[in-house]
Amino acid sequence: MATAPHTKKQPHKLVMHGHERVDNYYWLRDDSKQSSEVIAHLSAENAHCRQALAHTEALQECLFQEMVARQVKERQSVPFKHGAHFYWHEYAGDAEYPIYWRDASAQKQRALQILDANVCAKDHAYYDLAPIEVSEDGTYAAIAEDTNGDRLYQVSVKDIEDGSYLNDKLVDTSGELVWCNTGRCFYYVKMHQQTLLPFQVYRHRLGTTQDNDELLYEETDQRFWTQIAKSKDKASIVIYHGTKESSGVSLLSADDESASVVTLLPKEENHLCWLELVDDRAFILTNWQAKNFKVVTTSISTIADKSTWHEVVAHREDALLENFEVFNQHLVFSQRVKGLPQFIVKSLDSGQELQLKFNDSAFSAYFQDNLDLAAKRVRINYNSMTTPESVLEFELSSGEPTLLQQHQVAGEFNAQDYCCEHIEIGARDGQQVPVTLVYRKDKFNPSENPILIDGYGAYGFNVDADFSYSRLSLLDRGIVYAFCHVRGSAMLGRHWYEQGKMLNKQNTFNDFVDATQAIVALGFGAADKVLATGGSAGGLLIGATLNQAPELYLACAVHVPFVDVLTTMLDESLPLTCGEYDEWGNPNDKTYYDCILSYSPYDQIKRQAYPHLLVTSGLYDSQVQYFEPAKWVAKLREYKTDNNSLLFKCDMEVGHGGQSGRFNQYREVALEYAFYLDVLARAC
Repeated sequence: MATAPHTKKQPHKLVMHGHERVDNYYWLRDDSKQSSEVIAHLSAENAHCRQALAHTEALQECLFQEMVARQVKERQSVPFKHGAHFYWHEYAGDAEYPIYWRDASAQKQRALQILDANVCAKDHAYYDLAPIEVSEDGTYAAIAEDTNGDRLYQVSVKDIEDGSYLNDKLVDTSGELVWCNTGRCFYYVKMHQQTLLPFQVYRHRLGTTQDNDELLYEETDQRFWTQIAKSKDKASIVIYHGTKESSGVSLLSADDESASVVTLLPKEENHLCWLELVDDRAFILTNWQAKNFKVVTTSISTIADKSTWHEVVAHREDALLENFEVFNQHLVFSQRVKGLPQFIVKSLDSGQELQLKFNDSAFSAYFQDNLDLAAKRVRINYNSMTTPESVLEFELSSGEPTLLQQHQVAGEFNAQDYCCEHIEIGARDGQQVPVTLVYRKDKFNPSENPILIDGYGAYGFNVDADFSYSRLSLLDRGIVYAFCHVRGSAMLGRHWYEQGKMLNKQNTFNDFVDATQAIVALGFGAADKVLATGGSAGGLLIGATLNQAPELYLACAVHVPFVDVLTTMLDESLPLTCGEYDEWGNPNDKTYYDCILSYSPYDQIKRQAYPHLLVTSGLYDSQVQYFEPAKWVAKLREYKTDNNSLLFKCDMEVGHGGQSGRFNQYREVALEYAFYLDVLARAC
């Protein structure tokens, strides 16, 4: 067994509400990321992780090659029309990133290359390209790039026809760009240097420097983020102001290069809304007098007067309304019933509704490239745990589907070899927790298989049953995969979210523990072969669970885990803290302080045995700072009473999302899977 790094203890007192905490590893925080002592410590942790897993390198390479081999290397997206051209992207050979194209015809006979992202990424260890935004006349492409994972995008502008770049260069943007209809200027959102929230809307005129850009809106409430979008009728630039509980909407004319911001819906506490504008009408997804949301319509001129709102899709206690697309004669909305997604087409004339049919009961789907109000079909991206990513179009009049594309799995893959189940288990307080499972049929033996249990449980974010090329490497080795839709998600409606946040957060951890025990009792996995994983807020879930019920798990992998919740939420100088008060509570209030303290993984570490642990992070993570998992690992080493593995890998070149590139990202997954398989082999 490789020797773990020694982490020095340097007591740092933290006092609030008369309660004192001593953080011996606070010194690992270095906001500059330049401290030689901190870098040396992280490097030592990385070396220890490499040494401890050196005997699995051949297995890691085998897993990586399996994952890559399942990908069809030559792949194109389905073209969509914007203005006078069709746009698409394609992957070629071993390229990590796509090449973007356009043509006047969907047949792609005279394709013009817009951008080769591989060329842009070649000098960077990390690369992320935001959606390319093309001016309405098709002349220019605005390109936003993040090259270290901190989600601060640099913007450049390219002349599509001649391939030259303009001198325009912007920094510190959110990556969201919207063109004015004239094509001579565009709007963007700038990020706050401290909170890293998008907070300012600027207008940039081509041929000028960023210093001369016009500030049109600045958010002064640190709880709120700012987003921009263009309305579907292309007449307006819509500015959204939001927290996790409140929202407001402002507007700019997309035709007027000198337009000022006009308030459409004032910011309102405990009101969440999203809208689409069509001519003089607004269609609004709102939770006003509708906990699970409804869709209403009204004239834009009277939108602030809620008495003029007319219901289009009614609120339901048993269905969470999530999104919609509006067309000239139809509205298509997505909702969730008993945790499972549905898509409904509604005639705006007759009110008649038609539910679209999919092959799987549990699946993941979203609207894709529905830019034309006059379209007769709605396009939806669809996949499930046994069905690779597909693009379908449904006739709005009949619901008749057309499969435009389905990604292939190279090699020997047969969807019929796998089984996906969506079940409910009883939690300790009587609530029914949804769980989605998938396994390979010929490898399944009741109560004998290893099982990997995953979870998230925060922000009302729902994780649907999606397809994974990498997960097949576990399923084919007889490992069952289960995702627990614990409270904190909104899988069963808004109430499911509210029961797993703020003062109710303990429900999230109870659900995960109860689901783990029930899944094993039902025979989906062996009690001594239970693995668990989670990332970000899902890392908090696993961290808290391991303090409370470590005996249930053999090994866990946690990625960019939010584990020092109390210290972070007390520090307003850290990015995102103020914007998170609606999720965890503000610990400046003793009631919330005590609640967060009761489950914060770092604070609740005990002198007890913990499972084998693999922890990963990124030095440039702006969402969960690297020092949270670094401190957590150091304190776990001090307190744990077992001889199990405790490995920490901090990637020195990336942020919250980990490695980039369609193949390169599998290196991290292969490491995680090799860790599981190695622990299982040693446990037998």
